[in-house]
Amino acid sequence: MEKKATTLIQVPAVELAVTGSSPPAKIKMPSIGMGTACAAPLPPSDVLVASFLDAVEAGYRHFDTAALYGTEESLGRAVAEAVEKGIVKSRDEFFITSKVWCTDLHPDSVVPALENTLRRLGMEYVDLYLVHWPVSLKKEAAPLGFAKEDIVEFDMKGTWDAMEQCFRRGLCKSIGVSNFGPAKLCQLLRHATVPPAVNQIEMNAGWQQKELVKLCKEKGILVCAWSPLGANGAAWGSFSVMHSSVLKEIADAKGKSVAQVALRWIYQQGAIPIVKSFNKERMRQNLEIFDWELTPDEVSRIEQQIPQQRGFSGEMFVSETGPYKSVDELWDQPFSLPS
Repeated sequence: MEKKATTLIQVPAVELAVTGSSPPAKIKMPSIGMGTACAAPLPPSDVLVASFLDAVEAGYRHFDTAALYGTEESLGRAVAEAVEKGIVKSRDEFFITSKVWCTDLHPDSVVPALENTLRRLGMEYVDLYLVHWPVSLKKEAAPLGFAKEDIVEFDMKGTWDAMEQCFRRGLCKSIGVSNFGPAKLCQLLRHATVPPAVNQIEMNAGWQQKELVKLCKEKGILVCAWSPLGANGAAWGSFSVMHSSVLKEIADAKGKSVAQVALRWIYQQGAIPIVKSFNKERMRQNLEIFDWELTPDEVSRIEQQIPQQRGFSGEMFVSETGPYKSVDELWDQPFSLPS
């Protein structure tokens, strides 16, 4: 039977504010990304490669990985195969994000960590390199399941200087942060020569982070949203998005899925959702959010009627002997923007 051709979904892009080079660089990031984090045990590499190729064929060009995920090598293979098979013309059609893990968040470890990431990806550069968390672990600590005494002081200035070195050496086209609360973001901006282009945070209809999103917009920092559907399959996730009666009513009225409404809401906030599905049909459905809009009334309902609760607590980074003695300290709560 002849394989039915599928129409490639066109994804709009946003321009990142990348200063620190002369002239300032202009980098475009596709307005939706495919996440590559997987629950343990990690699927075999061939399975991952096939899934990433499915995503490329559906229309994804923005992929989000990290040293912690263990998926960099498989993603690199998928990108190379996509070029080899003629699905895309070159690696330059992709936007690849990776992140430095906490065990390498030391001034002398950041550049080598990115060099290792590039070797695993089989690439000369990543488009965006992020500080995964504002947390440092001892270099010899286990990446996960680490002891509380492995949490050490985070040298923000020294670490960011090393991130800027990665940028200036051309190992990455832009740099940013992930999971930075408002106070930490403001602290970083006070001494950064190259400001973060992105802050990747947990953001969804059930955890909207309005004040942090507002601050990022004011500072010219693009927000990328991880857990855009509430991570309902994860141990720490919830059904606050996918089982929301508000979202379901809107979805039914518009002939859309709950996921599409939730993703469209994020897009209309000026943020970029990082989705993850290895199901081909859902991959395509998640891309079908750009040719329709939520009305102001629908946006208002989402923002006013859905109860708010953080999904991932960050408790693993809290320690009586570490820099964060409470979850509130980790997330910079309470915090008020200057009026």
